[in-house]
Amino acid sequence: MRFVVTGARGMLGSDLTEILRDRDVLALGHAELDVTDLDAVRNVILPNDVIINCAAYTRVDDAESHEDEAFAINAVGVKNLAIVARESKSRLITISSDYVFGGNAISPYSENELQAPISAYGRSKASGEKFALDIYPEGTFIVRSAWMYGKYGANFAQTMLNLANTKDTWAVVDDQLGQPTWSVDLAHQILLLVESNAPAGIYHATNTGQTTWHEFAKVVLQEAGLDPSRITPTDSGSFTRPAPRPAYSVLGQGHWSEAGLSPMRSWRAALHDAFESGVFTWN
Repeated sequence: MRFVVTGARGMLGSDLTEILRDRDVLALGHAELDVTDLDAVRNVILPNDVIINCAAYTRVDDAESHEDEAFAINAVGVKNLAIVARESKSRLITISSDYVFGGNAISPYSENELQAPISAYGRSKASGEKFALDIYPEGTFIVRSAWMYGKYGANFAQTMLNLANTKDTWAVVDDQLGQPTWSVDLAHQILLLVESNAPAGIYHATNTGQTTWHEFAKVVLQEAGLDPSRITPTDSGSFTRPAPRPAYSVLGQGHWSEAGLSPMRSWRAALHDAFESGVFTWN
């Protein structure tokens, strides 16, 4: 099989490209493929390809004032890929987000939970999901993830380490709950999905367990051999941002076991190995 990775210069796309380096893979960044251009998509997809769509507008706050741009990439782009995947009888794996939910739950969101986005970014991702599943339900895999960090892009964990170089103490919100996810683990889980006989549909792919941003930040400092007490807790009301954040972003993993596959490992184990593998830099 040939893999076509869109958004291949981003965090997850870069990890996927590296993992697939010994396979037949076509890695396409935005400069090589604009997913909002249907004809351009048709020109690169061959019959029976495996398309892994990592192309995304990810600037959550900017999306509030640039919703058309976010919609073009996160929704129309996915629609175009679904159209061409159906035409070419290819499989489409497209990456989505916990932001399709409202964040008001008190137990992990199942894969079948109704969407209820509260931000422009969330609406764009939810629309992309709907387009793909309406157009090509038999060949579309929606992979929702959350709180991602990795080597090839800006992320919360590296931001905490950067702050440790410039501040004695700082505050992090303690009233948002989610699942930190290493992009390398997610890339391997996507490959597991592709190489299995799992049915098309929605899969939640995060490192398991749950934590707050505050606790996550403290563990990041601990892994770096720094003093975690430098970080104090605060609430979301202390930070004014254009886009609302879900207070609860824990995703249930039921569809993996139903497909006979194991969900991802714990977020703490993944974070430890990320440090061991040299993902982060700090003084």
